[in-house]
Formats: sequence, C-alpha cells, structure tokens
Amino acid sequence: MNIVVINGTPRKYGRTRIAAKHVAERLNAHLVDLSTMNLPMFNGEKEQGDLAEVQLLQETAMEADAFVWLSPEYHSGMSGALKNCLDFLGGDYFRHKPTLLFSVAGGGKGGINSLNQMRIIGRGLYANVIPNQLVLDPHCFFREDDCLTEEAAEKVQFVLDEFKSYLDRFVK
Repeated sequence: MNIVVINGTPRKYGRTRIAAKHVAERLNAHLVDLSTMNLPMFNGEKEQGDLAEVQLLQETAMEADAFVWLSPEYHSGMSGALKNCLDFLGGDYFRHKPTLLFSVAGGGKGGINSLNQMRIIGRGLYANVIPNQLVLDPHCFFREDDCLTEEAAEKVQFVLDEFKSYLDRFVK
C-alpha cells in the first residue's frame, strides 16, 4: 500500500516536521516534505505543470492509495505551504482515498481551526477524510531529541491504528 504523508510546514526544523517524520516511519510511508521542496506559488498557469517539483508532486500523489496531511496552525488556519501544495493537485489525486489529518499547535490554544480547514479542503478534493484527527501541542515534543514524547507517540499510534482500519476497508 502506498501512503503519502505531506509535511505541511515550510520550516526545516519545525515540530510539524518532527510529527510528519514520526508518522511516515510508523506507516512505512512516503514523506513529501514541503520544507525541502521548491514549489512556486500556485497561479493556475499551465506552464507550472512543466516544473520538475510540480511533476514529482503530482506523480507521487497520483500513485498514492491514501494520505496523511499535517499542518501547523498559523493565525487560526492551516499553513499556506500546505494549501499551496494542495492547489497543485485536484480531485483526481484524492478521490475516495482515505486521508488522515494532524495539526501542530503553537501554544495553549489552537489546532482545531487548521483541522477544520483541512477537512473542508479534503471534501473539496473528494478525499475520504476519516473522522478521527489529532492536535499535537508543544508539550508533545522533545525538540532537542527531534521526537515525540512517549504519551504523544501513544496518541498518534491510536489514531494511526484507526486509520489502518479504514485502509483495510477502503483500499483494495
């Protein structure tokens, strides 16, 4: 099964990237890391489809059986980097494919708004966004060790186990 995890942060050393790497490892998935890609700002012009980074993104998404999207919450919304990435794709890339959402919040509040935005966009892309989702707060990370805390890893695993049950039912 080909699962694609999209790290939706532009930050090379952000907590969202730590979470995305953790999820990709647990699922044995392909990681699309927007912090290392050079996607231009989507403008809808046909010529952008000729760019190597865009073609690689589109090929990777087309071959996927399922997705995991992770985004930091910036100013009560999902990251512009993730939205820009999704703008290069369309419904044909996500139609009926199970999609799991994670948000990484920056403080004592937040996370749910970016999840809600991703869920709406997923609906617009015909993705099968599963009901369960998770917000990871700063206390869920050991930044110096580039990893999740044990408690956070257990919560992530619980959500991943539910995601796997959707994969078993919906991906043939």
